[in-house]
Amino acid sequence: MARLTTDTMAEELRYVVGALVRRARAETSDGDALAYPLRSLLRRLELDGPGTTADLARAEQITPQTAGAFVAKLEAGGYVTRRDDPADARRRRVMLTPAGRKALAETRAHRQSWIAERIAEDLDSDEKRILAAAIPVLRKIAER
Repeated sequence: MARLTTDTMAEELRYVVGALVRRARAETSDGDALAYPLRSLLRRLELDGPGTTADLARAEQITPQTAGAFVAKLEAGGYVTRRDDPADARRRRVMLTPAGRKALAETRAHRQSWIAERIAEDLDSDEKRILAAAIPVLRKIAER
């Protein structure tokens, strides 16, 4: 096997990690009724806490109109609720509901299970050892 240059490793790593993320996002459970952009908005609320539709649009890099439409769908499904902002009655804050937290947890668990199955079924013992050794190295890159 030819030695890879740093640039080639970076390109390959970017491609492989991106492909894995896209594949995991595409993996849905039977009960998962939320498309990725809606789950992303829920995740944003989980990380950042309640915010306005404009806050969500900026954070997710989408238009305020798109964020408003997504919030309306999530609200109709019971995943979020909107309340008047106590500091400014003209603004409404979007917040995650228990159903929204549950949907995120279930999606996360399903994806983790899918990845665990791929590791268990598709990798031999040597490949599993290599993957285990690579995880701290990848974490070092990611956390810098």
